[in-house]
Amino acid sequence: MLFYIFALLAILSAAYLVLTRNLLYAGFSLLVTLLSVAGIYVLLFADFVAVVQLMVYVGGVLVLILFGIMLSSRVHDKSVLSESVNKGWGISIALLLLVGLVYSIGQTSFNTLPWLQGNADDVLGLQKSTVQSIGIKLMTDFVLPFEVASLLLLIALMGAAYIATDKPKV
Repeated sequence: MLFYIFALLAILSAAYLVLTRNLLYAGFSLLVTLLSVAGIYVLLFADFVAVVQLMVYVGGVLVLILFGIMLSSRVHDKSVLSESVNKGWGISIALLLLVGLVYSIGQTSFNTLPWLQGNADDVLGLQKSTVQSIGIKLMTDFVLPFEVASLLLLIALMGAAYIATDKPKV
């Protein structure tokens, strides 16, 4: 039942995201969509992906998008609105994707899915969480690429802060 609630919430908020003209409402609708997808990941026992969804997309990307919208929403006393005119193409491509997904789901053999066989508590086996093994790999084998990526993100953040500051006119 929870899956259907999260799925319906994700679909409705994503549809509102695409169809609204107000960018601030679209940003908050994206928040609901991303939180619903994180809930679906939790139901699929993908706890690491759910945490990454919350930390990276909801906590980072979406906050930056909302700050950008709110800081630039009043340009010359006019609210920023989207002027999308491709609703026909968008709806037709969405329907085509929906038909493809329904066909793929129809061709799936649900007898081979591990969480539908027996007890749902044994899906991960002896492993308690996927986060533990990913964390150990990240801090042992992949520590150098992890630190290089964090340094690159820090440099990008400092550059964005420098660009955003008001420079005195000489």
